Amino acid sequence: MASVIDARGLTKRYADVTAVDDLDLCVTAGEIYGLLGLNGAGKTTAIRMLLGMVRPTSGTVDVLGARVRPGARAAWSRVGYLVETPAAYPELTVRENLEVAARLRALRGRHHVDEVIERLRLTTYAGRSARTLSLGNAQRLGLAKALLHKPELLVLDEPANGLDPAGVAEIRDLLRRLSQEHGVTVVLSSHILTEVARLATRIGIIHRGRLVRELDAGDVAAHVQQRLSVSARDRQAAELALTAAGYSPVRSNVEDLVLADARAVRQPDEVATVLVTAGCPPTRLVVEQDDLETFFLRVVES
Repeated sequence: MASVIDARGLTKRYADVTAVDDLDLCVTAGEIYGLLGLNGAGKTTAIRMLLGMVRPTSGTVDVLGARVRPGARAAWSRVGYLVETPAAYPELTVRENLEVAARLRALRGRHHVDEVIERLRLTTYAGRSARTLSLGNAQRLGLAKALLHKPELLVLDEPANGLDPAGVAEIRDLLRRLSQEHGVTVVLSSHILTEVARLATRIGIIHRGRLVRELDAGDVAAHVQQRLSVSARDRQAAELALTAAGYSPVRSNVEDLVLADARAVRQPDEVATVLVTAGCPPTRLVVEQDDLETFFLRVVES
């Protein structure tokens, strides 16, 4: 597979702070590459260097076969991006903002704007000024501008920012279709583990400015531990009943019991049946999984 992004030794220092430290990153054509990290891990700085928005202290970046350097513009007609807060002319309408972007891209014909408005479900808001948009719809407008010219490479920093769950699902499906049906390469950063795991084909974990691990999306489940959390009015009786049924309950706090058994996680209904039969029905029964920080610590320390 051809390399779409090839970064070598990418480093950015601000005085005594190293925001990105010796980053090597290779993204191949058609991939959805998720750059996953806690807030402040260096994701946005890395993406800004990939796009030439920030000059690296050291290291090189090639995008679509062209070296990223000041004044170099060879690849940018083939790249779409949305970094941090989406920019828009506040007094112009959504459609007018997109028409300006189309003229800057030298795109002719209204169909470019019409298509992207429909694709991002902005039809209802096309006549509204950008300053009246909610955060989620402002994010949609930013994504629309990034997709306007049908780029080969799409670079997105926290694309789900401000979107409601339905909007997040729509953007996820859109990006997956772009990759699978049109061969668009997508690089996105996020601190939301579940969204990256659902969408990305490969994940790079950045921690304190360093790329500490790369995983295929299918390998994430091996690192994210799940458990069944159980509450009952008579915790001692519940603990005895579960132990007798072959489970290994552990007291997590004043009220809850935690079952890490794979059987309990897969079939919580069986746990409920055991407790009801023993006369101590559960008041709470929920499958939980590691939060991002716990996942990070496990991956970084392994």
